[in-house]
Amino acid sequence: MGRSTFEGPILAADNRFGPQRDAGYVLLTQQAFLDFSVTTANTANYGGGSGQFVATNNIPNSNATIWTPQNGSYNTTGPTVATAPTADATTTVYRGVSFLIPQGSNITDVILDIGVIPKDTAGTPLAVTAIQPYVSNNFATSTGVYATFANISSPATQRYTATFVGTQLDYSYGTLQDVQNLQPGQQPTWFSQVVVTLKMTTSTAGLSSGQLAVTLKYAQQDLNIGNTTTYPYGNFD
Repeated sequence: MGRSTFEGPILAADNRFGPQRDAGYVLLTQQAFLDFSVTTANTANYGGGSGQFVATNNIPNSNATIWTPQNGSYNTTGPTVATAPTADATTTVYRGVSFLIPQGSNITDVILDIGVIPKDTAGTPLAVTAIQPYVSNNFATSTGVYATFANISSPATQRYTATFVGTQLDYSYGTLQDVQNLQPGQQPTWFSQVVVTLKMTTSTAGLSSGQLAVTLKYAQQDLNIGNTTTYPYGNFD
């Protein structure tokens, strides 16, 4: 099977022109599978650690760099690294995933699939009693920027999905300018940073096991297509 990597946005259609134009954006997916028994970075299914989230789109899983959101403010020295996620404490453990997606994307789904319920590092490991996901543009410990998950009490092996509430609808429809391109000599471009934080309630610090997947679905929107009266039909798309 072939694989191609290229710049978007990606449009697909049977008819490119005219009143029966049926072009639409391609839905994109990034996913990270976390196994909390794997504690070595750059190892398949690495699940992160105390104060350390996982970067998506790296094979195998690696430690994430979480950037301080720039809110579209260009900095000649590039973005700065944000404060690290809170370290493991007696009854609270944070794990998570950091996604970088094109600025202005439309987030359609955030999904948490629990395959094996996480357990702590007690002598006789106990299952975590609750998981509260937050979907924001930085490490979060309260309501997220992009989506809302209900608190998952007594986690089960099933799928959980986010909802979009209030201003989250606006931000998820056109994601924020958080991180500028680091490539030297290039015109400044922007990425959106979507961080899914998992706050887990445990009986003791740390995790010994557990498997879950975090999935982000989004469409990269075309920010240069004009408007309803001056749509640039032609080879532009």
